[in-house]
Amino acid sequence: MVKPLPFLKDMMEAGYAMAVTQAIYFVVSFVVLYLLGRIFVIPVVKRLLDRQGYDESVKIPLTKVAQFVVLFAAVGIAFALADYGNILTALATIAAAATLAVGFALQDIIANFVAGVFIFTDKPFKIGDWIEWDGDSYSGIVEDIDLRVTRIRTFDNELLTVPNSVLTDGVIKNPVAKDKLRVQFLFGIGYDDDIHRATEIILEEARKHDEILDDPEPSVRLTELGDSSVGLKSRFWISDPKRSDFVKTRGEYVTAVKERFDAEGIDIPYPYRNLAGGIEISNPSEMAILSED
Repeated sequence: MVKPLPFLKDMMEAGYAMAVTQAIYFVVSFVVLYLLGRIFVIPVVKRLLDRQGYDESVKIPLTKVAQFVVLFAAVGIAFALADYGNILTALATIAAAATLAVGFALQDIIANFVAGVFIFTDKPFKIGDWIEWDGDSYSGIVEDIDLRVTRIRTFDNELLTVPNSVLTDGVIKNPVAKDKLRVQFLFGIGYDDDIHRATEIILEEARKHDEILDDPEPSVRLTELGDSSVGLKSRFWISDPKRSDFVKTRGEYVTAVKERFDAEGIDIPYPYRNLAGGIEISNPSEMAILSED
């Protein structure tokens, strides 16, 4: 067996020692730099965002971006300190590797990330807002906005994790984006009932409710002539829907109108059908025999 020459053996051992040393320098430098960034840089970013008055829907994504920058910088500087190359070369190497990884990523992940950026910049909603989407099939309160998904708590206390692209590709209804919300309800009365008196009752009960605004004032319009009822649509406004329980307000208002209708003899009809016809017996002689038995 041929043994390696002494100087080759020394070179190999020196190379192994240098590689181990560089790896130790890289790991130690990365851990120290990353911890320093998390301890000092991230709190500074959070304070700056607080001073600018941003809400949580803006601060959370920007804080995550800052954390990624700290991680990226820690890796690049650790490369340089471990003598793997200067920091620019290290950053370029990492950027190239990241670009390659993104290239193999799924298209929907990229789409959701881009959609998250649009949500962050356009601000169609923010944390704490009540939103509806997909033709009002889904609704709930926004709890968290990430760069990839948005988490929404339904009114049944279910947590929905919605890809951002789903929210940006369709129509989103944000009823609490403004300081006022208009609520509508259709009351049906009988054709023989007094339309003007029913309209007065609907308006009176709206003016009595503390949560219904006087300005803009409530209104009632005859909008439907149905098969069995006349439709009177009531429109009224509530203030600051983020704090007001509009469902509770509407329920109390409709209950009060129903009680007034009952007290004054105004009917709320319901559809009904008259069934007419007869039964034809194909074998009457057999039926007669059976009846005699």
